[in-house]
Amino acid sequence: MNFEHTEERRMLADSLNRFIAQQYHIEARHKIAASPEGFSSAMWQQFAELGVVGMLLREEDGGFGGAGFDIAVVFEALGRGLVLEPLLGSAVLAAEAIAAAGSDAQKEVLASIADASVIAAFAHDEPGAHYELARVATSARRDDDGWVIDGAKAVVANAEQAQWIVMSARTSGAVDDEAGISLFLVPADAAGVSMVGTPTMDGGRVAELTFSGVRVGADALLGEPGQGFAALERAVGRGVLALCAEALGAMEAAKEATLDYLRTRKQFGVVIGSFQALQHRMADLLLEIEQARSAVINAASALNADRITRERSLSAAKASIGRIGTLVAEECIQLHGGIGMTWELPLAHYAKRLVMIDHQLGDEDHHLARYIALGRETSEATPA
Repeated sequence: MNFEHTEERRMLADSLNRFIAQQYHIEARHKIAASPEGFSSAMWQQFAELGVVGMLLREEDGGFGGAGFDIAVVFEALGRGLVLEPLLGSAVLAAEAIAAAGSDAQKEVLASIADASVIAAFAHDEPGAHYELARVATSARRDDDGWVIDGAKAVVANAEQAQWIVMSARTSGAVDDEAGISLFLVPADAAGVSMVGTPTMDGGRVAELTFSGVRVGADALLGEPGQGFAALERAVGRGVLALCAEALGAMEAAKEATLDYLRTRKQFGVVIGSFQALQHRMADLLLEIEQARSAVINAASALNADRITRERSLSAAKASIGRIGTLVAEECIQLHGGIGMTWELPLAHYAKRLVMIDHQLGDEDHHLARYIALGRETSEATPA
């Protein structure tokens, strides 16, 4: 299989990396992270004009990309720049849920997502869910010709600035059943929707959402009642790939900064990069990052494979990224010494982002267990 990027992807990656290096330096990011919105509307528009948002959507959904390697190329560049704009929540998670389950009328929102005139927040995680995708306690019950939604969603990125909320709610079944989960497209300003926003440790903002008797019409339902799990799984899978690629970009940036430091920092009159013990540690780190890259490539190539192959590849990548990302964060800071922990050095912010990525959409332990469980499903389905 040929893993070389197409000319279009290489050109976009080059343009995006140049733009981020010139316009999204660490001082600019600090200002954006400290803003009330947690991201820059101007930058969001510029990313759309560069074609970054469109690259994450398929052609039939108003974009011109949407393949696994399109997502990987874009998010690796975003990871290098620690970009805060809502590409993951709006253009990947929410957009894929709408594309997978929405009607033609609902899919009209995708064009507005692609041109960055609309932000859609993705609300699925709940307090106490522990990353389990099928565990949904938020409920939706029929009422006349619509639905009434009650419940809570946790750590919803960019919810405060969103116009739409793509959310999961249970319309039947037990709290942890895959069957019975439905997806809804809810206006963010609907009566009964309340949110409490907070900044995150790695930059940006999230919100805790509460739905109290939120009434929506029948046209808010994405797909068939109780049949939303497959679309939810596909959307989260694309989000997992995006996070893995973002982590890879952050690892590469941290590695380059550490190599530069080892080549220039002197101790006892010689550069510390000449010390054999530090060379061995750095060599081990480079091998681990290459393994992370292989895991991302494997996940990107499997995005359109059968469900078991796709989900096992994604979980394998996320488990690897969780372990390697934490290792890169710890080693790069230790190789820098005390300066590695300072606010002024970008490295500390890469380390925080790598640790946080491990906890988004399932951590290392969760995905390792999921990978094993999916393997058992394959074994049980295979005739002896």
